Amino acid sequence: MNVEKNGIKTPLQLALAAVFAALVCVTTLALVISIPATSGYFNLGETVIYIAALLFGPLVGAVAGGGGATIADILVAVQFAPGTVVIKCFEGAIVGFLNKKIRQRISSLTVSATISIIIGGLEMIAGYFIYDQLVLGYPFAAALVEVAYNIVQMMVGLVVAIPVMHVILRVFPQLKS
Repeated sequence: MNVEKNGIKTPLQLALAAVFAALVCVTTLALVISIPATSGYFNLGETVIYIAALLFGPLVGAVAGGGGATIADILVAVQFAPGTVVIKCFEGAIVGFLNKKIRQRISSLTVSATISIIIGGLEMIAGYFIYDQLVLGYPFAAALVEVAYNIVQMMVGLVVAIPVMHVILRVFPQLKS
């Protein structure tokens, strides 16, 4: 039974959020490239956060990002976990929220998704840059090195997520509504 609260199909969205959180964790752990300057790591989890947020909105994007990436951090680089839960949660929420709002004004799914991902990705980049310096105490130069990796991570996520979104929407057109 689907109970709607403020337009949210709660049981379905919670189930999707849990599934996508698991997928984010697995995808994040599938490829871990260490960043020696900060002990952080490059990964592909961004792609699944973006897919979840673009297809199912801010709630699923937030839980997938915050939950899945944090579990991966606990296993790989635990010092980042407190920041990740906030940064990736907001990233997924921003991408999902903006995509819904922009799609009301722009007919192009690609343009809407691209703008949403870039803005959400910039939040992630800025969030880790600030976290590296203020919480973890890394010098400016070390935090800047991680910015470069995070930009690449965002761009890989964008390049992968948008075509995957289109394929999924072609296979499941009912997701467009």
